[in-house]
Amino acid sequence: MRRISGKPCRMRGETVPLSQVVMDQAEIDAIVSGRHTDPFARLGRHVEADTSVIRTYAPGAEKIEVFTPAGKRPLGTLTKIHEAGLFEGYLAPAKAKNGYRLKATSGGNSWFYQDAYQFGPVISDLDLHLLSEGTHERAYTCLGAHVCEHEGVMGTAFAVWAPGAHHVALVGDFNHWNSTQHVMRSRGGSGIWELFMPGIGDGTHYKFCIFSGDGKQLPLKADPFAFGTEYRPNTASVVRTIGGYGWDDGKWMAGRGARQNMHAPMSIYEVHLGSWMRTWDADNPYLSYAELAERLVPYVKDLGFTHIELMPITEYPFDGSWGYQPVGLYSPTRRFGTPAEFKAFVDACHRAEIGVLLDWVPGHFPADDHGLVKFDGTHLFEHADPRKGYHPDWNTLIFNFGRREVANYLISNAHFWLEEYHLDGLRVDAVASMLYLDYSRKDGEWLPNEHGGNENLEAIALLRAMNERAYALNDGIITVAEESTAYPKVSAPTYDGGLGFGFKWNMGWMNDTLKYMSTEPVHRKHHHHQMTFGIQYAFSENYVLPLSHDEVVHGKGSLIARMPGDRWQKFANLRAYYGFMWCHPGKKLLFMGGEFAQEREWDADNSLDWHLLENADHKNIQSLVRDLNRLYRETPALHRRDCTADGFQWVDGGAANDNVLSFLRWGGEGTKPCLVLCNFSPVVRQGYRIGMPYKGFWAERLNTDSQFYGGSDVGNGGGVKAEPVPWHIQPYSAMVTLPPLATLVLQYAPR
Repeated sequence: MRRISGKPCRMRGETVPLSQVVMDQAEIDAIVSGRHTDPFARLGRHVEADTSVIRTYAPGAEKIEVFTPAGKRPLGTLTKIHEAGLFEGYLAPAKAKNGYRLKATSGGNSWFYQDAYQFGPVISDLDLHLLSEGTHERAYTCLGAHVCEHEGVMGTAFAVWAPGAHHVALVGDFNHWNSTQHVMRSRGGSGIWELFMPGIGDGTHYKFCIFSGDGKQLPLKADPFAFGTEYRPNTASVVRTIGGYGWDDGKWMAGRGARQNMHAPMSIYEVHLGSWMRTWDADNPYLSYAELAERLVPYVKDLGFTHIELMPITEYPFDGSWGYQPVGLYSPTRRFGTPAEFKAFVDACHRAEIGVLLDWVPGHFPADDHGLVKFDGTHLFEHADPRKGYHPDWNTLIFNFGRREVANYLISNAHFWLEEYHLDGLRVDAVASMLYLDYSRKDGEWLPNEHGGNENLEAIALLRAMNERAYALNDGIITVAEESTAYPKVSAPTYDGGLGFGFKWNMGWMNDTLKYMSTEPVHRKHHHHQMTFGIQYAFSENYVLPLSHDEVVHGKGSLIARMPGDRWQKFANLRAYYGFMWCHPGKKLLFMGGEFAQEREWDADNSLDWHLLENADHKNIQSLVRDLNRLYRETPALHRRDCTADGFQWVDGGAANDNVLSFLRWGGEGTKPCLVLCNFSPVVRQGYRIGMPYKGFWAERLNTDSQFYGGSDVGNGGGVKAEPVPWHIQPYSAMVTLPPLATLVLQYAPR
């Protein structure tokens, strides 16, 4: 189509001089094909000399009229200069200087809209600088989709980082997913593209149509900073307003620091929300966040757990990943509801005095086309070299931790969940895989660091920075590392050369003790060290003792199935093991189903076997867990010095032939010590002398062999009396009856 030039253009009866702002055919073609790299230079309103030109690209429109911003008074009619829907018209500069609204007509229908290209940039120069520098503490406040008022108009500001792109278009249900209509504004060397879309609000579906540096269109990409997503298997991002929620957890937030530290009782219930309990609806089998608040929260409260740990709920495409291959790190999965509904769930937990921890996965991401992989046609988020950028265990891609914008993306994400959703802590997944360049790799499959070593210096720097910012910006929170090696000082502060985590999972303790418990009692004397070795390093870190989901999947069977013996002995073994765990130094974590001894291996596609609670054996295990949590919370000796060596003392850790362990737990000044006795043989041991530090009565606070837990009810009649007979290097002792396959807790209680 040829351009008319040198002649006046009539708009609503008014003739004005034609401006020198004239587009040639190449620019027109670039606009209508969506390949113009700077559409703001031509679209929208532009003033030159005594003329202003308004251009808009409205595919499908037959006529475009210009109105005042309120849409009440017409200012002129635009001329269609390309059949695809490009319109142009000229006005005197005084007209539309305060904005304008356009009215489109097609097939007898008409509608008003405000042209996105009449608005200026949203992101400030300071924010651009901080984002480029990788030091923006809240990158999510700039990038992504934000409902806001801009230049007096309500709409949504969209922004995405794609420095390798030739250009980027915003597509969604507002433009019929047309990649030619809303090409975004480039913010220069920052690599950021942005566009303010007037009239767009909460619930809008969108993606980014990115063209690589050579102009090739990539698969539509979900927003890396999206606050909402579609219900899987759909993958569009969704505009969500996450501000304005009326939190009712002020009391919890003000006091949570005292509830989650190395001196506080912390008993964590690990949950996979998709399989804790399910509905009968095959199309939507999941309980919503609201339903979980009604059912899960009271259940956890009744059992006495102090915290819920959620397996990842950051949006993920594949159910079978359990959330550990996330695509939407800033979005709570739509499987269970909206962001506001997830906030209400957290709020309900806090009102019930239950903390909420989130499994956070910063180490890797899946290669789904709509995700981060080759996001702008380059290896933007991941390393280009597969020796650093590909994870062989999970067929995933590894973040380029050394790229400052990527590190900023991840560190901001950690802060995002803590600040915006009031989460009380993050359990960081697969830390060992991040720390070592040769993790699960053979020689020749990995690249050494600059010093020739196998430590991933970039990942180490990221984890330290994440912990420093998380603790500095959020009072009372904790971070927990799932780290399975002997890497030093994981839970030491960064100023002391540590990684800065608050706690670390004790994977060694878990592996050793489970191996011991799965051994027939007749052979346990040969494995006694597996129950005692953990104390040698128990205070080198601030530990959490985890019996997590990893121990009941991939053919390992359930905890109860791994216990030896007949049915009675299996349940007795599990009761004794739980008693030992709750009395051992370290915070506690138990995966769902373990509290009632689910018999089959965990299946993420099905609900827990709640019908088992109709059986007394399983109900009794649940009762024991409830009482263990109560005892642990109420007894300072069992929690106050969980992470310091002065809280533990062996009485006799060497009775391997008897399968007996005995140790003291100390809580410090003003508290009464506890004596823990574990008999891991099926034999009742009568008249078993045990050394004690104090003379007088020691009350039997817990006996896992009690009839109330399904045991044989062998015990000590409520307690024993220590007499001045030195034993086990203690000044006093008592003759104790040790029940079979049981743990006893005696607490000093002078009368």
